[in-house]
Amino acid sequence: MGKGRIAMDYIFRKVNKNDGRQVIDVLNYYIENSFAAFLDNKLSYDQFKLLMDMYKGYPFYVIENKLNDVIGFGALGRYHPAQVFNRVAKLTYFILPAHTQKGLGTQLLNILSTEAKEMGIDSLLADISSLNQASLNFHIAQGFTECGKFTRIGEKQNTNFDVIWMQKYI
Repeated sequence: MGKGRIAMDYIFRKVNKNDGRQVIDVLNYYIENSFAAFLDNKLSYDQFKLLMDMYKGYPFYVIENKLNDVIGFGALGRYHPAQVFNRVAKLTYFILPAHTQKGLGTQLLNILSTEAKEMGIDSLLADISSLNQASLNFHIAQGFTECGKFTRIGEKQNTNFDVIWMQKYI
């Protein structure tokens, strides 16, 4: 699919309270089927408020297809509560597999990066499971570099994994 069709088939917009069920469904897909989400158990729909609170004051977007279905989301969040870290934000994004490899992740990252710069943020961080090679490859292709690794700190589905931190200056 060419870049011209992406704009016609998908829209990026700020999340709203009516997106809760669909955002939770996207996240729950990754909780149940991958090492991309670090949670063990699915979230209930009422936990959407926790996500809204977690990203309050930061950009939080959904991606909709032409049927108005939310097929992905992404947000920036506070890395650390101390003000000395206000120049850095942590990225989170999930896009359902049927919609990956279409440039949507890159577009979402560009939107979040632009808003981050406007907020005075100049460094983006991503913490990624060592078993999520697609995400590691995506971040490398987007100019992120590995800046840290915690070995064997995660266990999901009876499998140990490392957490790799990646960073990009914007």
